[in-house]
Amino acid sequence: MNTETVYTRFKSTAAMQGDAPFLHVLEETAQVYGIPQGDISYDEMAQRVEGWRNRFMDAGYGAGHRVGLLLENRPVFLEIWLALNAIGASVVPINPDLRLAELEYLAEHSEMILAIVLSDRLEEMKTAVENAGIPTLVTPPEGALPKAIRPAAAEAAPNTATECALLYTSGTTGKPKGCILSNEYYLYSGDWYADAGGHISLRQGEERMLTPLPVFHMNAMAVSVMAMITVGGCLIMLDRFHPRSWWASVRKSSATVVHYLGVMPPMLMRADPSEDDRNHNVRFGFGAGVDAKLHDPFEERYGFPLIEAWACTETGSGGVICANEEPRKTGTACFGRPAKEVEVRVVDDAGKDVAPGAPGEMLVRRAGDNPHYGFFSGYLKNREATDELWEGGWLHTGDVVQQDEDGSLHFVDRKKNVIRRSGENISAVEVESILNRHPEIASCAAAAAPDDVRGDEVAVFIILDAAEGNSAKAEEIVTWALDQMAYYKAPGWIAFVEDLPLTATQKILRGQLKDLLVKTFETDGFIDTRHLKKRTS
Repeated sequence: MNTETVYTRFKSTAAMQGDAPFLHVLEETAQVYGIPQGDISYDEMAQRVEGWRNRFMDAGYGAGHRVGLLLENRPVFLEIWLALNAIGASVVPINPDLRLAELEYLAEHSEMILAIVLSDRLEEMKTAVENAGIPTLVTPPEGALPKAIRPAAAEAAPNTATECALLYTSGTTGKPKGCILSNEYYLYSGDWYADAGGHISLRQGEERMLTPLPVFHMNAMAVSVMAMITVGGCLIMLDRFHPRSWWASVRKSSATVVHYLGVMPPMLMRADPSEDDRNHNVRFGFGAGVDAKLHDPFEERYGFPLIEAWACTETGSGGVICANEEPRKTGTACFGRPAKEVEVRVVDDAGKDVAPGAPGEMLVRRAGDNPHYGFFSGYLKNREATDELWEGGWLHTGDVVQQDEDGSLHFVDRKKNVIRRSGENISAVEVESILNRHPEIASCAAAAAPDDVRGDEVAVFIILDAAEGNSAKAEEIVTWALDQMAYYKAPGWIAFVEDLPLTATQKILRGQLKDLLVKTFETDGFIDTRHLKKRTS
């Protein structure tokens, strides 16, 4: 049994890198979080991790325990994660935008034994735990660590198969699903990036990677963090993407690599051209979803390639596809060709392979004896959904693509009923289930409305019980929703209707809902509530 873990890899790298920087906190991030700015060396981080490790062990935490972390992109997130990984415990990263109803579900479903949350969210998390009727303990990172409420499992030392984290991802079935991610998942993510080569070649001990992406998602947590640990680089985590200060952050951090989401290039291209546009050290950007028509103009203006890739939480880097080798086919929504380690099929609704150039759903798996290598270990408490995802021995991505004769893959659309807003996957069913709790809403249906900046926006058709549907009522509903769900899930467009397109069994006809969406926009039937959707500090 391979006993390597995320912790042991970090410890090995720290022993080699010593006082080299592991993290760099920019002044702007330090001010937002109220933490010191500057470098945190590998040695210093190792000392912090050992301090936390001893505290957790003394308090009785260990194998079989899950600990929720609502800590944003602060260094303490990594400190606690590595310490818990060392003792065989798993972490449940919590999106800070989640609100009461969502926190209740997450705490109960994950069975987290402890939640370490920012002090300003302490009471809300305690209320969520109380409402869920579970014994989860809640504490701020600076507080005393409470004793574990149940003993750790008597297991052998952690290994590659040990659960490292439980990440929640929205899907088509309403409630978020908990993806069980092993040490192998994270370790291979670092290995893949370190070995990929081509346009994303990483240099040992030299890279400085800047990411505005959140560590409660797999990109930053598994890809960015593990890449820097694996090659001994320095990670610069921003609290989030700030378009106006982005290039200042890039220059001040001396970043050599930046990670991006498709929503970022359009915002950056809106700025007036400057003689400083190429005044940076960036060798490449790595991400997904860049607007095809902006891909070449961005690279020409700023002087570095945006390397598109495809993956999801369920595939990890085990099924990643990346345009890191030429021809990249920029401007065609191309995300590369499968490497020899990844097998891909493009199929129609009957599961039959389509001809090159024809659209179809992409299926992926690992080549060789273990088709699951590097992928997630399954959905927590949902074997049925796990088996459905892997039907026929292939992971069904739900993404519609076109494949060229040379194997190049181009993104077309999503087959899944998911609204993707600024990189966040939002389940329409989850939005509906929470909105239907509102005392004046009889029923509702959510859909993806095109948005030039964010990709998608949440549009909701609402049937009221008796109240009058007007702008004031729409704003009242959104204000209520902002206390129940993450701000980005709340309706950005609301239309009050008399009825919804339903099947004979009263299920929403999603296809007809899309047609209704188009007609409602054409007749100015939507009330714009996007101005209410603001991230709370």
